[in-house]
Amino acid sequence: MKPKKELIRIVRSPEGDIDIDFKGKAPGRGAYLCFSQMCMNKAEKSKMLEKAFGQKIDQEIYEKLRMRLNEGEIN
Repeated sequence: MKPKKELIRIVRSPEGDIDIDFKGKAPGRGAYLCFSQMCMNKAEKSKMLEKAFGQKIDQEIYEKLRMRLNEGEIN
């Protein structure tokens, strides 16, 4: 368990789109991951986001999240 400020919020919008919620205020269902490549890999392998959102997560979403993580866009 970590404080919310140390986590990344991934959100599924009411339309079903999945993205990173930088401000933590976007409407929709949220799931949290720690800010590391290891957490992202674990989430993908164990299908944690699929379970949290109740829908299949495309590989493109994981690649987009990884790219943003590597670029340091997530604060």
